[in-house]
Amino acid sequence: MRTQVSTCGLIQYDFAIATLVPGTLQSRARLFRPPKGPSLNLSRPKINALLALALFTFAFLAAEFRFDVNVGLLAGAERVVLAQGFILGASVIGFIGYAPLLGLAQRKGHSPAAVNAAAVPIAIVGLTQIQFPTAPLALEILGCVAFLGLGLLGAAAHHAFSLAFQDDPKLATGAGAAYAAGILMQFAVNLLNCGGIAELIVLGAATIAISALSVVPQKAAESSSPAINPFAESSHALAKQACWSIALVMILACLFSTLDNVVTLSNAHGTIAVQTWPRLFLAASGLAAGLIFDLAERRYMGLVMLGIAVLSTISILAVEAGADPNLGLVVFYLSSGFFVTFFTATFTQLAPRMHAPALWAGMGRAANNVCAFTTSGISLALVTSGNVALIMIGALMLLVAASVAFVAAGLFRLPQTEQEREREQLAEEALAAPTIEEQRQAFIANHALTPREVDVLIAVTQDERPLKQIAEELGISMRMVQRHLSSIYQKTDTQTRAGLTKAFPSA
Repeated sequence: MRTQVSTCGLIQYDFAIATLVPGTLQSRARLFRPPKGPSLNLSRPKINALLALALFTFAFLAAEFRFDVNVGLLAGAERVVLAQGFILGASVIGFIGYAPLLGLAQRKGHSPAAVNAAAVPIAIVGLTQIQFPTAPLALEILGCVAFLGLGLLGAAAHHAFSLAFQDDPKLATGAGAAYAAGILMQFAVNLLNCGGIAELIVLGAATIAISALSVVPQKAAESSSPAINPFAESSHALAKQACWSIALVMILACLFSTLDNVVTLSNAHGTIAVQTWPRLFLAASGLAAGLIFDLAERRYMGLVMLGIAVLSTISILAVEAGADPNLGLVVFYLSSGFFVTFFTATFTQLAPRMHAPALWAGMGRAANNVCAFTTSGISLALVTSGNVALIMIGALMLLVAASVAFVAAGLFRLPQTEQEREREQLAEEALAAPTIEEQRQAFIANHALTPREVDVLIAVTQDERPLKQIAEELGISMRMVQRHLSSIYQKTDTQTRAGLTKAFPSA
């Protein structure tokens, strides 16, 4: 699994954990339970964010595909996996570097758009070499430059999406739709097989569009600073869940990099073609994943994700056991769409509650690419060794490790239903409400009642005893009781004993 599962480079593979539980009831409700909504409310910021994320998916995958093809032509099929690891590593630098660059721009008094704009020429310079390679070494070096720029743009797109869809009930649907759109665009370009100057123009225009569409308002960008983010939650539980989420992403990245390398090598050798019709399953599964994840306020997203991990492991075992590579490719694509959508939805909904939203929005993708980069050599060695038993054992061990990470990340603890949350909130509010005695003291203080007036107030509101009896109990004259009562009426803006009794707090 690779953030960009590059089945010959093109599958963007992202995975993450959605149920990251902050420490408070309110924050849990916001993170686990987005507000209900019948449909996707497409405001202008949301439309821009969806387009930016879709174009990023397209540009990244198209560039990765062309890079893999040209590396295979210039350096041989065996070099493709390793070179692909280099560009994924470069993209990680871009994803992680975006947040500090954004902060630096703000401190220098520059607009947030400056970071996005600076990433465009970086990406285009590298994309030019990818489309018109001069030598294997130049292709790999400038390929890394291209993906550094694409990583910066990807982080910006995810940041914009996170802000636009904050607490949106259709966040996962939006993520899945953007991913599906990007895949369809890339599929169409592959069918045209244009390459060269035409594809460079398209990719260059896409990077410019991503830069423009990912610009967030100044105020929103400032809230991404750790010092002033108003939504940041200093929760140890949240930090723990976030760390386990990253660990899970990396474990699954290792799991899927094996099959990814199988597919990449098969494509490089010409035994399968990743740009053909099975790729449509990737778009369909991404969209389906978004719709499924948003059901029941994303209550079952973690459990669905575990099932997909098992399915993906089975696909690895089947391919290594001699199954038709195209069958494995279809299953792999179906699984990949779910992972990408899950990954994107999880970290973009988590980001606004972290101290550095601009960093966390793309953190899952970065973690996935880190693992794809660091393990590509090991994975390639396993794939090329021909030791089927060893590959199967490794895949099963990673699945077990992933299951442990699922448990540690809290994905098997189903979030509360809306009714359960409401009951718990009412109970907490009841416990936090002031007591009758506290309410009475506040009433007395707010109306500046004297000690004797308080005695009269309590006596006349206790029951309907005659004033003469109250006077005798208090040891004062009837006339004095009436005088105190008249003063109380005036101070409390009441006119009758019944009105005073209603206004004075009682059990």
